[in-house]
Amino acid sequence: MTTDHVPAAPPVSTGGAAPPGDDAKEQRRAARRSRRYRRDTKWSPYGFIAPFFVFFAAFGLFPLLYTGWSSLHRVSLHNPNELEWVGFQNFTRLWQDEFFWNALGNTFTIGVISTVPQLLIALGIAHLLNYKLRGSMMFRVAMLTPYATSIAAATLVFAMLYGRDYGMINWALGLVGVDPVSWEAGSWSSQFAISTIVIWRWTGYNALIYLAAMQAVPHHLYESASLDGASRWQQFIHVTIPSLRPTIIFTVVVSTIGATQLFGEPLLFGNSPSGGSQSQYQTLGLYMYQMGWVNYHLGRSAAIAWTMFLLLIIIGLVYWAITRWVNRDTAGKEA
Repeated sequence: MTTDHVPAAPPVSTGGAAPPGDDAKEQRRAARRSRRYRRDTKWSPYGFIAPFFVFFAAFGLFPLLYTGWSSLHRVSLHNPNELEWVGFQNFTRLWQDEFFWNALGNTFTIGVISTVPQLLIALGIAHLLNYKLRGSMMFRVAMLTPYATSIAAATLVFAMLYGRDYGMINWALGLVGVDPVSWEAGSWSSQFAISTIVIWRWTGYNALIYLAAMQAVPHHLYESASLDGASRWQQFIHVTIPSLRPTIIFTVVVSTIGATQLFGEPLLFGNSPSGGSQSQYQTLGLYMYQMGWVNYHLGRSAAIAWTMFLLLIIIGLVYWAITRWVNRDTAGKEA
């Protein structure tokens, strides 16, 4: 018996290694994707924040630099394109300008009598709201209501309240036998009236900042103080206040900057940039506006603006030094 041997057919190739050319193309594609990914990861964050810097350069940095350049020239509002170089003459004239020193003094006094009570009241309100109260959310929203009110509306209402003949405050004083007070005419009375507007608008805002900081204080500190027999007042003095030092410094800095730039309240209170008949409540902001847009001296107005800017830098450096000193002192006590 014989067996026939049939030769087997060669196997059909259905796969196998890719040609060398296709492998090289795939590697190049992968390299390009990797480069695009690295560039996207590196440059995308800058693209996201670029709009802020564009707007800041257009509406913040350029006006600041142009104001500095204008402060070195004699410029009139009638023809702002004609600049006459005078160097630092606009700045040196401020040293001999009694109106500038009067405005600087008014800015300081209004800033002190508005900032100090404002922050103390805000601290007390935050301390009360830090405890569990019924309807605490309603009180927190109410604290922000004055802040949401426009400067114009708030100032006009307070100007009516402080009216000499028909103001409600003089009416209330008359009930206890006090003669009507001409709030706008007096120096201290007008500055006090303007300060109450600032206090009313910003106390709630600072109270919520303090409240947020108080809620971040560890509860075990209060528990330890309570076990040691400390009362709530002693806990507030020895636990809450030291824990709020960075927040207090922050609010002081922000309030000081706001007081230095005070403009809307005194302008609308007397409806005049002169700050009263004797400039008794004219601030630096009002004096800058009067010099530039009433007297048409844009160069001198720019010099006042840059002087305010330099004052803010000095104030910021002072508070920065105080913050470092406080932190160093705290770290030394803890060590």
